[in-house]
Amino acid sequence: MPKPIPIEKVQTGIPEFDLILRGGLPRGRIHLLEGAPGTGKTTIALQLLAQTRDDGRKGLYITLSESAPELEATAASHGWSLDGIALFDIVPIEARLDRQQSVLYPSEVELGETVRLIIDRIEEENPEVVVIDTVSELRLLTQDHLSYRRQVLALKQFLQNRRCTTLILDDLTHQESTTELHSLVHSVIVLEQSERFYGAARRRLRIAKMRGAEYQSGWHDFAITERNVLVFPSLIAEEHRSDFEPEEMASGLTALDELMGGGLTHGTTTILVGPSGAGKSSLALQYVAAAVKRGEHATYFSFDENFKTLELRSSALGIDIVEAVRRNRVGWHRANPSRLSPGQFVWQVRREVEDRDARIVVIDSLNSYLSTMPEEQALVLQMHELLTYLNNKGVVTILILAQQGIIGDVQNPVDLSFMSDTVVLLRFFEAGGEVRKAISVVKKRTGVHEVSIREFRLFPDGMQVGPQLMEFQGVLTGVPHYDGPAEPLLRGHAEGR
Repeated sequence: MPKPIPIEKVQTGIPEFDLILRGGLPRGRIHLLEGAPGTGKTTIALQLLAQTRDDGRKGLYITLSESAPELEATAASHGWSLDGIALFDIVPIEARLDRQQSVLYPSEVELGETVRLIIDRIEEENPEVVVIDTVSELRLLTQDHLSYRRQVLALKQFLQNRRCTTLILDDLTHQESTTELHSLVHSVIVLEQSERFYGAARRRLRIAKMRGAEYQSGWHDFAITERNVLVFPSLIAEEHRSDFEPEEMASGLTALDELMGGGLTHGTTTILVGPSGAGKSSLALQYVAAAVKRGEHATYFSFDENFKTLELRSSALGIDIVEAVRRNRVGWHRANPSRLSPGQFVWQVRREVEDRDARIVVIDSLNSYLSTMPEEQALVLQMHELLTYLNNKGVVTILILAQQGIIGDVQNPVDLSFMSDTVVLLRFFEAGGEVRKAISVVKKRTGVHEVSIREFRLFPDGMQVGPQLMEFQGVLTGVPHYDGPAEPLLRGHAEGR
C-alpha cells in the first residue's frame, strides 16, 4: 500500500492556531474563514500575510470591503506593519478620490469582470498566499446563484492551477446562502463571538471542515489583544500522560500530615470545603510554602482576592509569598472571571505545568470559576478534563470550594466531590466561649487517613494543628459541638503561644 504524500503546511503566524491545524493551513488549497462582522477575520488574515512575508514569501490582500488605508490602520493598531505585503482594493470611488489609480464601482459591473480583475492582479503579483476579503461583496454583484457559483468555480480552478494558498473571508451577511461555499473549498474555519451577561465577550473558533488533513476538532477560545491573536486549544487530557511516582506531598506540619495519611498524593485532586473564613486558602498556602521550601514550583490561581490580600494572609502565616513570586518559585495569577474565558484559563494552567514544571496547582475558588459563564454544565466538563490532565502530569491539585452560610445549614453551591480524590472538611465550632476551627478528612482514594477530627489555628507565626479530638458531634451537619475537656485544645492568644 503506497504511503500517503505528506501535506505541506503554511504557518498562520498564530502558534496555537497552528497547533489546532496540526502545523498550519495546507499549502496550495482554498480555505474559507467565516464569521459575523467583528469576530476577527481581517485580523487573522493580516497575521497570516505578515507571517508569509516574514518567511520570505509573497502575499497579496485583495479587499472588496475596506480600503488599503483602513487595512493599514487595523494593522497599526496591533503594532504590525504591512510593508512587503501587496494590497489591492476594489472600493467605491467616493472613498478613493485622493488616489491616482483606477477604481471600480462594484455595484455597476458584472461579477465576471470583478473576478477577472482579481485573476489579473494575482497573475501580476504572483503571490504564494492570497486573502480575498470578502466573498459577500461578490454575492452582491449578482442575484443569479448559478452565475455566482460558476464564477467562483472558475476562480477556484485558477487558484488551484497556480498552487496558491488562498484564504477567503465571509461575513455571513447573506444568511440564506451561508453554506454554499462549503462544498467548493477545502477547509472551513468558523469564528464566533458571544456576549455574556457581564464582562468581556467570548470569542471561539472551530474547524468545520478540512479535506484530507488532520486537525483538532471542537470549539477553541481565542482572544484578540493589542499585539497578538491568542488561540487557546481545547484540552484533550489523554494526550498528556506521563510517568511519575505517586509519592505523598507533605505540608511541613507533622500533625496535618498525620491527619492526611502522610500528605497529598501526586497525581490527585483535593477539594478543601468549608464556609467563608474557615481557613481554606490558608491551608492551601501551607502546601504551597512547603513545596517552595523543597525547591519545587507552585502555582496559585486566585479568582477572589488580589495579591495584596494574599500577601497579608501569607505574612500572618509566616510565609514570604512576595519573595517566592519574585524568585519565580510561585506563579501567581489573578483570574478575573468577568474577563477570562474558560479556554484561556485552562491554557494558563497548562503553561505553568508544561513550561515551568509546576508540581502543585491551587485554584481559589471553584465558586468564582463556575461563574465565568452561565453554561455551568459545560464548565464542569471542562474542569473535569483539566483535572484529568493535571492528574496525568503528576500534579497535586488543590481546589477551594466555599460553602454557602457560616454555621448551621451550610450548603455546597455545586457538588464536585466526584471529581476529587481527597475531600477535606473545615468547620467552625464553639468551645470555652471561643469560636474555633476544626479540620477532618472525609475521603481519600489513594490511602488510609485519620477518621478523627483535629483543631487548627492560624497564628501570626504559622499554622498549628492540634491532637485528635474524639468528643466531637455534628461536624457533618454543619453545627459541630465539642463536649470534651479543654486540655487537648490549642491555647488561645490570651494564653500565649
